[in-house]
Amino acid sequence: MKKKLWLSLLMMVVLSLFLVACGGGDKDTTKDAGDEAGDTNESADSGDNPDFLSFLTGGTSGTYYPLGGAIAKIISDETGIQTDALSSNASADNIIALKDGEAELAFSQTDVAAYAVEGINAFDGEPVDNVLALGSLYPETIQIVTTEKSGIKSVEDLKGKKVSVGAPGSGTYINAEQILEVHGMSMDDIDAQNLDFGESAGGIKDGNIDAAFITAGTPTGAVEELQASADVYVLPIEEDKANALIEKYPYYAADTIPEGTYGLKEDIHTVAVLAMIVVQSDLSEDVVYDITKALYENSGNIAHGKAEYISLDNALEGIGFDLHPGAKKYFEEAGLEVE
Repeated sequence: MKKKLWLSLLMMVVLSLFLVACGGGDKDTTKDAGDEAGDTNESADSGDNPDFLSFLTGGTSGTYYPLGGAIAKIISDETGIQTDALSSNASADNIIALKDGEAELAFSQTDVAAYAVEGINAFDGEPVDNVLALGSLYPETIQIVTTEKSGIKSVEDLKGKKVSVGAPGSGTYINAEQILEVHGMSMDDIDAQNLDFGESAGGIKDGNIDAAFITAGTPTGAVEELQASADVYVLPIEEDKANALIEKYPYYAADTIPEGTYGLKEDIHTVAVLAMIVVQSDLSEDVVYDITKALYENSGNIAHGKAEYISLDNALEGIGFDLHPGAKKYFEEAGLEVE
């Protein structure tokens, strides 16, 4: 009797295992695969919120660095993502760093960002395909700075002079090249020095260089420091040359440095490009949407003089390449016409 009972129990166990293998197991496996696919899709749609973001700015003596610190604070406060502003060599180097995954956000000039996407100038033959636009901020004025005592009064007077043309990899270098070009000159006509803004101002003060190209919002800290020890003069770009430059390179615009800036005795007519923020393309739509919203809806709380220019009115100016989907979504909801 006990032997029959034992055999019956054994057969029931075998039958249960057989049913699990043929039916229940397949059902569970299908459910798990579906759940995993659902998790993957959800992650692709919303993206993982990072704990930290690195925001590349520029040299500590320019506009980018202090403004970047103020914007980073707004992003941190409004999104809950700790955002750190880091000094750098500015536009071109910033984009290369984003391309290489070394940061998530960066300042750039609109012209330099366009070069990167197109693969021209400093990016010749190496287009950047993982950097997108977040939005434009304010005009960056091309300031060709010297002193009254230098005797330099025009761009043509720079021939044979020691002239800073910006830090290596910076957008300032390209601006200098293009402005010299419309004046019938090239880098070969000057003794070009690769200095950042602070070094440029110090070099002029010490007599080691004669002039410097500085592309930054006005007033620029480095030039204000120079003003404390010298009578600053900024070279004008005559209207015909400015028009020729704008016609060939449409991302430029006419600009004026008002009388009184740096102690100038008259308005100085020049040109400008726009400062913008670029982002890594693999940042999620939700994260970039939140950053864009935080920036443009809280610009009044940004502790920097350039905050007055940061608005939806200017947000799409000068951008010649694709917006990040998160930025595009925000601007469309805000009523802007996005191409």
